[in-house]
Formats: sequence, structure tokens, C-alpha cells
Amino acid sequence: MASDNHLVPRYGVIVDRRAAGGGANGKQGMYVVQDEEDGSHYSFDYTDIVTEGFRTIRTGERVRFHLPQRPSWRAEFVIRLDQPDPEAYYR
Repeated sequence: MASDNHLVPRYGVIVDRRAAGGGANGKQGMYVVQDEEDGSHYSFDYTDIVTEGFRTIRTGERVRFHLPQRPSWRAEFVIRLDQPDPEAYYR
């Protein structure tokens, strides 16, 4: 029987952003989230961020995410939980 653990939301904190050299300006990167439950690290890029508008996350932000169906190092369906105040965020 297949496990549905990938459907269970996970919670974590963004602990790093690593430049990958992609994107129009060569600044696209991979984010790293540390799982609050077991301390594991998972990576994702901006295409995995679920939001309207500009897809970005800062180090230290808390997120909810899912894991792929098969074991992987990758997070998907990443949602920011602590939305910043727009005036403070865009200074």
C-alpha cells in the first residue's frame, strides 16, 4: 500500500539561500528549509513557492511545505506563514 506521507503538511524555517546562477540575471537560487519535526533539510526554488505575485522568501521565514511522493531532498508547494508588512519588506 502506498504511503500518503507526502500529503501531510510539514513546517519549517528557511535556513539558507544558495545561488544557482540561473534566471535572467544569473541570480536565481535554491532555498533550503529545515523541517521543524525532524531537522531534515530540503531544497526548492521559486517555482515551488505558492503565492500570488512575486515569489520570494527570506532566510528566517517560517513555511509550510509538502514532500514529493517518493523520497527526495526536494520540498514542494511551499507557502509562507509569516507574511511581512509590505512597507517593512520593501525598504
